[in-house]
Amino acid sequence: MKKLILMGRSEAGKTSLTQALMGEKVQYHKTQYVNYYAGIIDTPGEYAQVAKLGHALALYTYEADIVGLLCSSTEPYCLYPPNITCMCNREVVGIVTKIEDPRGNPQRAERWLRLAGCRKIFFVDSVEHEGIAEILSYLREPGEVLPWEQGGNDGR
Repeated sequence: MKKLILMGRSEAGKTSLTQALMGEKVQYHKTQYVNYYAGIIDTPGEYAQVAKLGHALALYTYEADIVGLLCSSTEPYCLYPPNITCMCNREVVGIVTKIEDPRGNPQRAERWLRLAGCRKIFFVDSVEHEGIAEILSYLREPGEVLPWEQGGNDGR
């Protein structure tokens, strides 16, 4: 699986998405430092929100194959400036989170991510696992078999 680094403001859903992608039960946990997992790098929201810490995110992109910019559908404004994706030499995808929240506006979040420069956008609800399979399929390496494709008695 290609390595994905997740970036976004606090409470955008980075850790919840990480848990969902790893097949774990989604439960809130405040990320205090950069966490490395098998195929995911989960970063604290403060790194994206505080100018002095933003440079660290740029360095962490070198440890990943794909950068995921998260934008919750409930966010009141966009954290990302226009065309920010050109700042790193990795593919950057947009991920709209909390798509089922009644207070959310997924289309607005999508527009913000496209303005930031994301060409590929995923829509996810980590709690309900909506959109998780699409991200995992996108991260698949050539020839890699995903868990639900392995077959077996229960189809997993």
